[in-house]
Amino acid sequence: MPTIYDFQPALPDQTSTSLEQYRGKVVLIANTASKCGFTPQYHGLENIYKQFKDRGVEVLGFPCNQFGSQEPGTAEEIGAFCEKNYGVTFPLFAKINVNGGQTDPLFDYLKTAAPGLLGTKAIKWNFTKFLVRKDGTVFKRYAPATKPEDMVADIEKLLAE
Repeated sequence: MPTIYDFQPALPDQTSTSLEQYRGKVVLIANTASKCGFTPQYHGLENIYKQFKDRGVEVLGFPCNQFGSQEPGTAEEIGAFCEKNYGVTFPLFAKINVNGGQTDPLFDYLKTAAPGLLGTKAIKWNFTKFLVRKDGTVFKRYAPATKPEDMVADIEKLLAE
């Protein structure tokens, strides 16, 4: 059975990195965008990261430009924007596709492991979030409108497992 540890997404400089480094941690993964109505969720994601990182929680951001071209920048521009406007210190990865023929393999796995409403695998918009157990399997998928702070009870539950 695959887990997130089987994937090696690209960092902003396009070098690949293994998600194995997050083994044993609860991981929150989100597809993100800088010019979206949900962009203020960067605050919530950063707050989750700060609140829980010392207890074994990681937040991973995957910029995506597939929804309304709301992430047009380069990796450097995205990183600078997130740091300046939202104080983001959690890891951001290279810009990816989450739908279609060029879908990043990690997101193929996430969508299959936790389908959306009515079993759909497509991601509908920016800031779709996936919460992953310490064993690397997907616990739950959250809609873009779900605020990160609304996920705290589930995070606490997974930390207790």
